[in-house]
Amino acid sequence: MGQAAAALAAGIGVGRFVYTPILPLMHAQAGLSAELGASLATANYIGYLVGALAGTFVPALVRSVNVLRGSLVILIATLALMPVTHDGAVWFGLRLIAGVASALIFVIAVSAALTRLRGQVQHLTGWAFGGVGTGIALSGLLVLLLRSATTWQAAWWSCAGLAAVLAAAAWGLTPAPQPAAAGQAAAPDPPRTHRWFWPLFGSYSLEGIGYIIAGTFLVAAIEQSVPGPLGSGAWILVGLAALPSSALWAWLAHRWSRPSLLFAALTIQVVGVTLPALLGGVAPALISAVLFGGTFMGVSTLALAIGTHLRGPRAVALLTAGYSAGQILGPMLAAPLLQHGYRQALLLGGAVVLAAVLAAVGVWIRFPQAQASPALLSRSAQTPD
Repeated sequence: MGQAAAALAAGIGVGRFVYTPILPLMHAQAGLSAELGASLATANYIGYLVGALAGTFVPALVRSVNVLRGSLVILIATLALMPVTHDGAVWFGLRLIAGVASALIFVIAVSAALTRLRGQVQHLTGWAFGGVGTGIALSGLLVLLLRSATTWQAAWWSCAGLAAVLAAAAWGLTPAPQPAAAGQAAAPDPPRTHRWFWPLFGSYSLEGIGYIIAGTFLVAAIEQSVPGPLGSGAWILVGLAALPSSALWAWLAHRWSRPSLLFAALTIQVVGVTLPALLGGVAPALISAVLFGGTFMGVSTLALAIGTHLRGPRAVALLTAGYSAGQILGPMLAAPLLQHGYRQALLLGGAVVLAAVLAAVGVWIRFPQAQASPALLSRSAQTPD
């Protein structure tokens, strides 16, 4: 579990999300425009979609230790190379490649964690996914400590070093083995669950758009209204709140239905995303960080578990594709608003997550709680992308 958590911390917490606390430094010191900043975010999400689809349709990649280690090395290299140029096209390419590497690391680490912890209580798997929050918190703290004494280049190099340390801790992770061939009769046709699946698909795709707007621009938005180190400090809180969130939402699923928890998590996230856009000051910023960090991992955990429960063909792959496509659209939709600052972008993100809440109502109504077999439910904790 520890090696999988370290891989997720390196691949997602640092490799994917470190751009958020470094973004204000690049605006101030590297002359990065708001439009190019949004484009670099989009590049990373395009790369992530490519990597996720590769892991889905070429299963051998998910079982290769060489792919895991190669992806870790490539990811570290992309972080270390960001400061050596001011060329926007090169930055775009580096963030694109980093997205592919992050996705492959995520898929391999998650598959390994699920294989090792299968049959155990679900919140243990949630703690493995807490590696994402750990990486966010550590990289946010590192940038906070460096920002007043050094440059944006040093921030990238330091975070590349952090990713290398985490990669070393994950180096011995063994990918999940190829599943044994089942010597059973063909499974019956899956039941018709389109009534619940398509609202789930819509809700999760909208969440991809709304959450990534906040995940990309939250620090910059906070720093616009409250100058100083609060933005990076808030990002540390996002990571600390994300660390136990998957385990917490998995534990709550033993008491309440997943659709009702999905509705609750999305509703809380609406508040977290829009709060710093509506209210200035330190308290709203910190509350926003905790609410956002405590829900974005939980929403993915719950949505993919519901998709597996419904037993639709390639349900998890479809949900992942919709979510990843939403993450590509998010910065593109927000880009025209950035010339007026980041508050309007956060309001857009909150409005899109609110639409995801409304779509989730269609999942909640008369949901078939007894749909899945115990074996399927034990595999339902496929988590965030």
